[in-house]
Order: sequence, then C-alpha cells, then structure tokens
Amino acid sequence: MSAIHLVIIDALNLIRRVHSAQPDPADIPRTIETTQRTLNRILMESQPTHIIAVFDHHLQDRGWRAELLPEYKQNRKPMPEPLLQGLDSIQEAWWQMGIDSLLSDGDEADDLVATLAVKVASHGEKVTIVSTDKGYCQLLSPTLQIRDYFQHRWLDGPFIEKEFGVKPSQLADYWGLTGISSSQVPGIAGIGPKAAKEILNQFEDIEQANASKELVTKYRKKFDEHIEMARICKQVASLKTDIELGFNLQDIRYVPPETSAEKYSTDTARVR
Repeated sequence: MSAIHLVIIDALNLIRRVHSAQPDPADIPRTIETTQRTLNRILMESQPTHIIAVFDHHLQDRGWRAELLPEYKQNRKPMPEPLLQGLDSIQEAWWQMGIDSLLSDGDEADDLVATLAVKVASHGEKVTIVSTDKGYCQLLSPTLQIRDYFQHRWLDGPFIEKEFGVKPSQLADYWGLTGISSSQVPGIAGIGPKAAKEILNQFEDIEQANASKELVTKYRKKFDEHIEMARICKQVASLKTDIELGFNLQDIRYVPPETSAEKYSTDTARVR
C-alpha cells in the first residue's frame, strides 16, 4: 500500500464547470460554496495525504505552444468577468479547507500538473489528477490515474482504448494526426480518428509511420505534404514534465482544517 496519495486538482477545469452550471454568473459566493462541496466529496472519495490545486495564470499569453503554432487556442473564450474577479476569493476558500494553490507563471497549468504528477508517480507513489481533460491520459501509468469527477468515471486505459483505439502513450501522436479542433490544432488535413487509429495500430508513432514503406498509399501523400505540421501538432499536444516547481511534496501535505488551526495562524507561506 502506497504511503503517499497526491491529489492534483485541475482548478479552472473544475471551477469553470461549476460556474457555468450556476443560474446567476455573478453569484460567486454560490460558486465558492458549490466548489467546496465538490472538493469535500473528492477529499472523502480519494483520502489524499497530499493535495494541490493548480491554476492557469489568467494574465499570461498562450505560452510556448502558441510560439510553435500561432493559432493555438486563438478562439478560446475569455473567462467571465465575475469569475475572474472572484478567483482570489475561491483560492482563499480552498486554502481554508487545507487545499493550497499553485499558480502558473508563464507555463500552462497542464504542464505544471504533468510535471508534479510524473515526478511523484515515478517514485511509485499514487497520484490522482482530478480533471475532465483527456490530454492528461498520455501520462497514465500503474500509479497515476485520472478522475473525471463530473462524469464519475476513470479516464483509464480501457477508456482510452474505447474512446480513441490507441494506447495512452500514443495519444500525442494521435492528436498530431487528427488535430484538436477545440484548441485550433490542425493535425494532418484529411486524417480523422479512424485513419489515425489505423495508422497507430500498425506503427508505434508518427515517425515510424513516416519512415515506413508499408504506409498505405492514401496516407503517404498526406504525410509527405503535412509531416512537419503533424510533428508540430504532436509537440503541442504533448505535456511538459520537466518544469521547475520550486516546492517540496511536504509543502502540500493535506492537513484537515479541524486539526490545523495552528497551521493557518502560523503558516502563511503559500506555494506560488
């Protein structure tokens, strides 16, 4: 039995979903209350020894991915103004629950999540990422799992097989071929999910397919024309796992509020 169970909350993923379901977008106290209820259920279900909520910095640009692919997330909707104004209050409310916040500073939250998750899981410790974002599924390992809290399901190997028909380790290649329409990642024109599955069931990755004489003719022409774009899209879809985090696991140990009155009065240093 693992001594450590780190739970990483994809904060804006959770907050946006809760907020979009509220009848009054300006009612931030209600959003706070609902996210706290959600987090309490997650805490009860997962029994973490360590926990952190990772936030995208709302003032940053679209980061290194947009440098590779200028159209990346170009059409994403801005955060609703009331929610933007309420983020500090939400973080404070979570802090009172014993859940600290990590704010990205020039990196996207998913790269911070990936770095922390892989670092801990690679030591054989248990990690649960709470998110509906299937991009995290490329990180799956025997000790790293992804929980879609809203659909009450695990985004695990069997889920990936059913949803995409490839291995978790092939997901970045899959998106390199098909693109990701919601993020304006184009992939290879004319290669959809069925073709990508066929290619990646035959070859381990994009490079192996491109180098092979066995790549079927109907795909060869598309590869010859668009391989560079496929490589860029794969890179954009891949998660970085080597970001400098600047804190230790002991800094994010979960201490339930009722046992931590002293912690809150003395320990005001937050992970940033």
